[in-house]
Amino acid sequence: MADDDSGRKNLRMPDDDEVFAEVTNMLGANRVKVRCADGTERTARIPGRMQKRIWIREGDVVLVEPWDWQDEKADVVWRYEKADADQLREEGHIE
Repeated sequence: MADDDSGRKNLRMPDDDEVFAEVTNMLGANRVKVRCADGTERTARIPGRMQKRIWIREGDVVLVEPWDWQDEKADVVWRYEKADADQLREEGHIE
């Protein structure tokens, strides 16, 4: 992802079925509680491909994909760095 002259990075944006979320609580067993941009509290699962490679902490901004069959659960798809999350807030994508 290249920076342009204004310092803005091209960030990964949500696909059709993905939403922005903020991690509110670590539950253990590769699960986190997230507050999604659509106002729903969900339990999200950290997939095996992210475990021990990408560390997720409380307050991190992530992309989650809600389950079709259980709306109160989701999978974590992406974690934003702090600078990237600040950029998303400045551009008005998240609160």
